[in-house]
Amino acid sequence: MSDRAVLHVKGRVLVGPDDARDELWVVGGRISYERPVGARDVRTVEGWALPGLVDAHCHVGLDHHGPVAEDVSEKQALTDREAGTLLIRDAGSPSDTRWIDDRDDLPKIIRAGRHIARTRRYIRNYAHEIEPEDLVAYVAEEARRGDGWVKLVGDWLDRGTGDLGACWPRDAVEAAIAEAHRLGARVTAHCFAEDSLRDLVEAGIDCIEHATGLTEDTIPLFAERGVAIVPTLVNIATFPGLADGGEAKFPRWSAHMRRLHERRYDTVRAAYDAGIPVYVGTDAGGSLAHGLVGAEVAELVTAGIPPVEALSATTWGARRWLGRPGLEEGAPADLVVYEGDPRADVRVLAAPRRVVLNGRVIG
Repeated sequence: MSDRAVLHVKGRVLVGPDDARDELWVVGGRISYERPVGARDVRTVEGWALPGLVDAHCHVGLDHHGPVAEDVSEKQALTDREAGTLLIRDAGSPSDTRWIDDRDDLPKIIRAGRHIARTRRYIRNYAHEIEPEDLVAYVAEEARRGDGWVKLVGDWLDRGTGDLGACWPRDAVEAAIAEAHRLGARVTAHCFAEDSLRDLVEAGIDCIEHATGLTEDTIPLFAERGVAIVPTLVNIATFPGLADGGEAKFPRWSAHMRRLHERRYDTVRAAYDAGIPVYVGTDAGGSLAHGLVGAEVAELVTAGIPPVEALSATTWGARRWLGRPGLEEGAPADLVVYEGDPRADVRVLAAPRRVVLNGRVIG
């Protein structure tokens, strides 16, 4: 399409879960619900249109070894785009991916900077590895470098106990989260275990990644404070394999990981039922492939979240949470078109018919 071309999307445009319109127009890369006067070079796309999908836990510029070259980062971003993911909250990366912002053919990224972890308590080459007395300074640094988010590693394998354990003392996270908020950033944390959650939530954290350690004791606290979770169920599916690999050296940890996996669906459903905000994230980029956003939505449905709510967790609700527009009048035209109604069957997300990014039909 040329810059002067007009795109006409017709069929059903899902502006919201209960707001379906017959058509929209894309003029100058932006959405309009009024037919442009005198439009001549018009391309029409038909189907069911959604706002570009959101992966709220993704890592562009990272693989299981650590940072990757720009060409690998590009392939990761392209894979996400082809799956319909047009907005990414990058939940920690050691790579500088700011160059992606200059590409109008790649997904938009909201960065949380680099992970901040306790010394020798996370995956090698991923994070700043520091001690508690330096946490505030590093949080301030990443708050200034990121796009309104900071990512902590809240718990990890403690080799001293042979099990998952919280990484930070309460006073350290209180001071660090307060500093991030002072600088206008929200804070999220990787948490698998149970015992890291209360201190982080009572310290004012905004979101928890994975949240497999939620229990009947902490679920009400999350709900009361409005702390969101991003369950990354496609990643939690790897826990049994991880447990098998660590069985000989860390049997307590392995057994714990299996328990967290076994109750994963019950945990997510209980969180949703309690009113905790739940969003879609895949944890792509470490050891997990990119492009799994549709599979994660399906996992939320398997956990018992109603299909329309699971869909909102990667579209309307997720974009509102991250402060980015959907299919509003005048918004950038980032949308995905499908053959069928995704509200009726979220499995259609696995096969986008057309992807439109910045007003251009991609691929």
